[in-house]
Amino acid sequence: MEIFNYMEKFDYEQVVFCQDKKSGLKAIISVHDTTLGPALGGCRMWPYVKEEDAVLDVLRLSRGMTYKAAAGGLNLGGGKSVIIGNSKSDKNPEMFRAFGRFIENLSGRYITAEDVGTTEEDMNNIHKETNHVTGVTLSSRGAGGNPSPSTGYGVYRGLKAAAFEKFGTDNLEGKVIAVQGLGNVAYALCGYLHKEGAKLIVTDINNERVNKAVQQFDAKPVDPQEIYGVNCDIFSPNALGAVINDETIPQIKAKVIAGGANNQLQQDKHGDLLHEMGIVYAPDYIINVGGLIHVADELKGEFNLDRVMSKVEHIYQNMQKVIEISKRDQIPTYLAADRLAEERIASAKKSKVMK
Repeated sequence: MEIFNYMEKFDYEQVVFCQDKKSGLKAIISVHDTTLGPALGGCRMWPYVKEEDAVLDVLRLSRGMTYKAAAGGLNLGGGKSVIIGNSKSDKNPEMFRAFGRFIENLSGRYITAEDVGTTEEDMNNIHKETNHVTGVTLSSRGAGGNPSPSTGYGVYRGLKAAAFEKFGTDNLEGKVIAVQGLGNVAYALCGYLHKEGAKLIVTDINNERVNKAVQQFDAKPVDPQEIYGVNCDIFSPNALGAVINDETIPQIKAKVIAGGANNQLQQDKHGDLLHEMGIVYAPDYIINVGGLIHVADELKGEFNLDRVMSKVEHIYQNMQKVIEISKRDQIPTYLAADRLAEERIASAKKSKVMK
């Protein structure tokens, strides 16, 4: 691929290739945009078949983090990093310490965190070489713990805002909500929905999680492939990405789609189709930003959960802004979400020029 052409097209600031022969480290750091602040984004470890796959992945992910942070009202930019390798067999502490030294050389432009294939222990090893890391066990800033409950609450708030747009009320009592996936985020979400009196239909490939949800939330279980076509008011995808596609859209009976899974639309055309069908779609990075808000709070000093939850509460208003832009510009909500982020970045750039 022609990296500079790609960087210019989407206005990336910096891509750093990191190699340490002794530890076996092969990593890439992408800093997409630091207009609003330092780039914060996790470190993913994955056995990419081709180096080009790793480059494309880190570029795509870092740009996504810019939009998530901007739309979430955070004074942070977008960045991401990937380490090429099998997380189960290729790891060693020296690899992450070496990676920490590369991060330190960026002087705070990039701050890392956990992602697919990396753990709290890995962050601890990075922390031995740099302070530009979150999610460590013993942080000088104060550790925030598991961000999943914050993410789940944010998805709940965004779901309520989307429900208000469609039903004229955000009261979920009696509403039938189909929840796909029952991981930590979705389980927290189910707790809020059940407490409000919603009727839950659930599915997961893990039967233990399903049985637990049935017992705790009086949920109705269905097989994973059946969840798309169930009779429900709201469909909440919280597992894999690309679940809104040519095959599933004809099955969907819900009037609202709002969940915590990343990259729910397989292609942009599927967001266009939902808009044409009158289905209110809550863009994933608008309502699942609670985890980023949670992790980012470590950068302020001692972690404060009340401060985090106050910001997560505001996801409701952010979803309302997306809907307003969608109506104003007569565009689907997925495009309106991008516009919300872009307008905030453009405003910050303008103010910097004026200074």
